[in-house]
Amino acid sequence: MASERKFVAENVRRVLLKEYLMKEVSRAGFGGLEVQRTPMGTRIILATERPGLVIGRRGQTIKNLTTVIEERFGFENPQIEVNEVGDISLNAQIMAEKLAFSLERGWHFRRAGHATLRRVMDAGARGCYIIVAGKLSGQRHRTEKFKEGSIKYCGEPKLDFVDHGFAVAKLKMGVIGVTVEIMQNTAKLPAEINILEKDAAAEKLPDLFGVEAVSQAAPAPAEEADAAPAQEAE
Repeated sequence: MASERKFVAENVRRVLLKEYLMKEVSRAGFGGLEVQRTPMGTRIILATERPGLVIGRRGQTIKNLTTVIEERFGFENPQIEVNEVGDISLNAQIMAEKLAFSLERGWHFRRAGHATLRRVMDAGARGCYIIVAGKLSGQRHRTEKFKEGSIKYCGEPKLDFVDHGFAVAKLKMGVIGVTVEIMQNTAKLPAEINILEKDAAAEKLPDLFGVEAVSQAAPAPAEEADAAPAQEAE
């Protein structure tokens, strides 16, 4: 059980680190976190909407974050790398945060959900799935779902092609959970195949078609060559 407990403790530590960074860099737009172990220590890749706010003046903010991560969470020699998110409309975590912020500002949940869905799809996403759950319009809990395009719910395609984000909106009536899943436009599913013509395939795989041509032009085996004269003699 020692190894299992070790893996569980490591994952719990990473989740706590993610929650801490989400609060600390909320103004910069938290877009995701990746932790990698290297021979030199721990590499932390942080994706944000505005990297300048994370780095701070003369790098003071990122130095403070590095110190806290090393002392509080116990990561050895942490090295923080801050990357800017290319298109925020295709980042599930940022869109979930923006949707939660819209609900806190007083937007109706249907208006906010459809606006977020339309923004994601206009950015070129292949599919988007939004779940808003909580006390939306009364004292009872309810769940509203917004979906457009193609989305995968399980399996390896979900792990590879679907980006997941979660945020919380704190209202007077209670807490509302916001889940956003975006299927990237670069996703290629296993069932999607293109059949090429023989000429196009020969251009891409000349070695394969060269082997086939040689095998077709090869002479008949020795046994068949001996059998042919015998049949003629009969």
